[in-house]
Amino acid sequence: MCCSGRERDRLSIQPVAYIRTDFKEKFGIPRQPGLVPGLTGTVEFEPEFRTPDVVRGMEDFEYLWLIFGFSENWDYSREGEPEPKWSKLVRPPRLGGKEKKGVFATRSPFRPNGLGMSAVKLLRVDTENPENPLLIVGGADLLDGTPIYDIKPYAAYSDAHPKARSGFARPEMKFLEVVFPEELLRKVSEEKRQPLIGVLEQDPRAAYEKKPGYVYGMKFASYDVRFQVRGDVLQVVDVVCSEEQHIK
Repeated sequence: MCCSGRERDRLSIQPVAYIRTDFKEKFGIPRQPGLVPGLTGTVEFEPEFRTPDVVRGMEDFEYLWLIFGFSENWDYSREGEPEPKWSKLVRPPRLGGKEKKGVFATRSPFRPNGLGMSAVKLLRVDTENPENPLLIVGGADLLDGTPIYDIKPYAAYSDAHPKARSGFARPEMKFLEVVFPEELLRKVSEEKRQPLIGVLEQDPRAAYEKKPGYVYGMKFASYDVRFQVRGDVLQVVDVVCSEEQHIK
């Protein structure tokens, strides 16, 4: 019996790479790529694709599209392959988590196929090991260990539409003033300081769960950063290195 068109159109995909970032949990990840340019990530290819041939010519592009999977939103409780958790209606953070929109009118991670896309800046192609090239990218909004299913070059002439209407996803953003005591800032390695401050300025809290004076904890790189927010001011109250936590 010949399979139906719908059955033929089903696609099984496997990761071509995984990305390494400073985000060990979802809390604190910027809600869109590029909002914190200082954030860096490393794309590590799977063995089948560890050849310079797959990245030949990539240096000619400034940005890349990463097609990835929202792997933390998959349902592993069922038998067989894990399935993405999704909902027809979602509450976008931009609307304060109070108004519902259709899933396909949003960039919600809770999608039928669990796929996302991020435009990241290509900082360099690391060919120190020529048989296993690495991609160093900037502005990534991805959890550490996120599977990458495809990589495509960003073409400004067709991919950029700066005058297009953006619906409720308006570009206006309100940043917090970050108060980071010097004695706590010194606990953070120098190369991680500005990216961390940039993440805190974005207000990591969920739009619908903002408790004045509550001490929040955010894992970033090898640090557990604890902070409070009062009004438009975010105060860092403690920074604990993971090595310190292990000792305790």
